[in-house]
Amino acid sequence: MSKQSPERELLVERAARAAADFGAAAGAVDEQARAVLGINPTDASILAVLYEREQLTAGEAAAAIRLSPAATSTAIQRLVAAGHLTRTPDPADRRRAVLVLTEATRTLLAAIYEPIGDEGTALLADYTDDELRVVTRFLERGRALQLAHADRVRALR
Repeated sequence: MSKQSPERELLVERAARAAADFGAAAGAVDEQARAVLGINPTDASILAVLYEREQLTAGEAAAAIRLSPAATSTAIQRLVAAGHLTRTPDPADRRRAVLVLTEATRTLLAAIYEPIGDEGTALLADYTDDELRVVTRFLERGRALQLAHADRVRALR
């Protein structure tokens, strides 16, 4: 591998630092959201998936957040008790239940995250198509990298 110029090294370092800072800033928002909702990170992961998908079974929630069924069940019980979720019979199979966000929690999540989504979309509108392709490729590859390392770290247990 050829040595990079000092300017290139600085540019790579700056981009890496900006990515890390972006992740930390998103984490700060999520931390404040969890405080407002009175939940922990696992519970927040379940709420996030339900916000996106409208409804899930417990098994689908466990798979989506990569958590054991037992731990997911415990989190679901907490969220139901806190008034964030309802558990109702699945219309397609009454032997299982579906999870749905309560209207109050859906409204609160929208108040927390929709302004960020709207403003982020407005920021992206300033970029050219080619720049958006680069940003998208970086974020998709970065997400895959993070998830692969989450699996690696999980294996250390």
